[in-house]
Amino acid sequence: MKYQKLKKALILLEDGTIFHGKAVGKEGSAFGEVCFNTGMTGYQEIFTDPSYYGQLMVTTNAHIGNYGVNDQEVESDSIKISGLICRNFSYDYSREDSNGSLEDFLNKHNLLAISDVDTRSLVTYIRDNGAMNAVITTEVDNIEQLKVQLAKVPSMNGLELASKVSTKEPYFVGDENATIKIAALDIGIKKNILRNLAKRGAYIKVYPYNTSFEDMSSWNPDGYFLSNGPGDPEPLKSAIQVAKQIIEVNKPLFGICLGHQVIALANGISTYKMHHGHRGINHPIMNLETGKGEITSQNHGFAINREETEAHPDLEITHVHLNDNTVAGIKMKSKNVFSVQYHPEASPGPHDSSYLFDQFIENIKSN
Repeated sequence: MKYQKLKKALILLEDGTIFHGKAVGKEGSAFGEVCFNTGMTGYQEIFTDPSYYGQLMVTTNAHIGNYGVNDQEVESDSIKISGLICRNFSYDYSREDSNGSLEDFLNKHNLLAISDVDTRSLVTYIRDNGAMNAVITTEVDNIEQLKVQLAKVPSMNGLELASKVSTKEPYFVGDENATIKIAALDIGIKKNILRNLAKRGAYIKVYPYNTSFEDMSSWNPDGYFLSNGPGDPEPLKSAIQVAKQIIEVNKPLFGICLGHQVIALANGISTYKMHHGHRGINHPIMNLETGKGEITSQNHGFAINREETEAHPDLEITHVHLNDNTVAGIKMKSKNVFSVQYHPEASPGPHDSSYLFDQFIENIKSN
């Protein structure tokens, strides 16, 4: 009966292509860059990940909502995606530790979602033509006006979004009596990163995205962390300057995803927008130092230039993505600095990459 009441909806891509679907609940329109995630589970974590700010999320798993939601399975305090596109939306759910339905969760956060979309066809189209801006809407008779509005949505290329998701005031995580103090620059930080650092005996002070190195260093931390986050890394001039200054004083520094890109930019390595990015929980990575493979969680639409990295006298590529040979990790030869393009905190099943947090803590202890 619920299916019969669903209102018609559609996806309009910036190139004029249209895919049809049905509205899950909320009516209206939502704009953003359309991208897809191949994860079979973890939809709640995806929707609340600050790195997805401003994006319309296509989930390739055929069923979304079937295990409900849990209040603990969030990566921030609110939904960060602009809208959800899925094949089959489950209004009913079944899991012992669920707190409620995904439908109620989306309504609580006022998120527009559409289902009954041929997501295989849509994902194939994105793979062939690249990630692009789009609108999802129930205003199916207003196509021409939507095209006008869509044309005004800025491209993700060159777009600074860290300011939209960063904390407004510094805050602390962990045991204040811990022996290790880490200053973290929040350019879109996930809660589980902070949990991973805290459970390894660190006391973390999290700073807003535009905090100066002078302010961060005045706390006298033992190490620094640059977080993940959304948007293009190149506009983050303040964060890049902070990275340069941390490198200059040779304090232990670790960066994840957007933080990895900021460290590369601080070393003069350029970044570029990928054709359709890496988003999923089963991406294969090769650790070039150990020769071991890792199954990783990834979420990024930008990458660092491999040729420039290979030519840099003080940088070493430590990890590569096995699907396309993009750079997945680097370290500095003369400084206590390393970073990865993927998410070791996510642990979507495999825990292959959690050693990176141990490595950071050891770097701090041995500094």
